[in-house]
Amino acid sequence: MGIAADIAEDWHAALAALSWQIEAGADEIISDAPVNRYELAAEAPKSLAAKISATAPVATDITADPVAVAQAAAARALSLDALREAIAGFPHCELKKGARNTVFADGNPKARVLILGEAPGAEEDREGRPFVGRAGQLLDRMFAAIGLSRSSPDAGRALYITNVMPWRPPGNRDPEPAEIAMMLPFVERHIALVDPQVIVVVGNTPLFALTGSKGILRARGNWSQSHGRLMLPMTHPAYLLRNPSAKREAWADLLSLQERLH
Repeated sequence: MGIAADIAEDWHAALAALSWQIEAGADEIISDAPVNRYELAAEAPKSLAAKISATAPVATDITADPVAVAQAAAARALSLDALREAIAGFPHCELKKGARNTVFADGNPKARVLILGEAPGAEEDREGRPFVGRAGQLLDRMFAAIGLSRSSPDAGRALYITNVMPWRPPGNRDPEPAEIAMMLPFVERHIALVDPQVIVVVGNTPLFALTGSKGILRARGNWSQSHGRLMLPMTHPAYLLRNPSAKREAWADLLSLQERLH
């Protein structure tokens, strides 16, 4: 991640340790040499938190609340192009530093169905579009079977595809809760701007982002609502590639979506 990232990570770890000491009741920094209090000038005592704040390096950047920054940036985005620029310019997610591209979206923004995935993989990171690898190719075939396509100009037959995370996590690991939280304001703004009739969440990460709970295998196929819209959880196409027997359940979910759209 680079020297700067390592410094920031070390600083956060040190700050967390010191904050724990404050909560435990520590109010003084202990030095190696003894201090004669009678020789010190009278001065109002400073708390340990105040001393940390006074000496914290580059505090304006490191201590900024990423979620608050994201909420403000998302609120200012009045169009999809503006939202794309806001996400690309968001500086507080470390995943951005290791990614080649900001993967924003693909498909018809007038579509009735918005597919919300987890995060880009290696091929998506290279190409800058979501769901273009093996899992994406399977996703295209799945939805084509019920007459839906990301390339369709007809809003009634179109798909719009995006992810919770616009940057690839290293090693394709699952996004961390803090990473999801800081990108959620952008996801919510994305949904509001596209204004789909149905949100299809594929995988645990988007399910957790919109509902606060995981367990996609239990949730799949069960209709609910999120952000004022119908929501259908489905298993991720990558899971179906590893578990072909689960395609039968995925087909049932697709038929349920087709019926609901008609």
